[in-house]
Amino acid sequence: MLNQSALDTLFYQAHTHNGWQARPVTDQQLRQLYDALRWAPTAANGSPARLVFVRSAEAKARLAPALSPGNLEKTLAAPVTVIVGMDLEFHEKLPQLSPAVDARSWFAGNDAAIQSTAFRNSSLQGGYLILAARALGLDVGPMSGFDHAKVDQAFFAGTAIQSNFICNIGYGDAAKVRPRAPRLSFEEACRIV
Repeated sequence: MLNQSALDTLFYQAHTHNGWQARPVTDQQLRQLYDALRWAPTAANGSPARLVFVRSAEAKARLAPALSPGNLEKTLAAPVTVIVGMDLEFHEKLPQLSPAVDARSWFAGNDAAIQSTAFRNSSLQGGYLILAARALGLDVGPMSGFDHAKVDQAFFAGTAIQSNFICNIGYGDAAKVRPRAPRLSFEEACRIV
């Protein structure tokens, strides 16, 4: 079981960051982050998330026109912005990823199942990415405020991958953290039946 310090790092004391220190995130850290998140569960082990780590000035310039005004400055300042995409051909990897069953046949030709499964499970993987980043000592700032079509054209043209959400990654500037907003109580959000 994780101790309270680890739980604080992942949940209780973690914040969404909007300001960033001028400290780089290395290739090795990004590889370690992916290596952790890839082991977390997805439906049929489908693993539909496809990640683009946007770090270079050239790549940031390609991303910038797609960002909503409120997300532009903080994203350009972040050491890395990851585009969490979803591969609508994820099922083609199922013979490799789920060899015990013919899981590919559950999706082939069923666009609704492909779309919903890719979206749901790439979202799960994006959540795992956030927790993996925090566990590795990094901070995050996930966002939905961007033009999906522009991101898809700039980073996924000619593929079956579509953007889901984006997330800044780096070392947060504690001076720019907003006060913690409230959350719903157990009674407001949960039922035991």
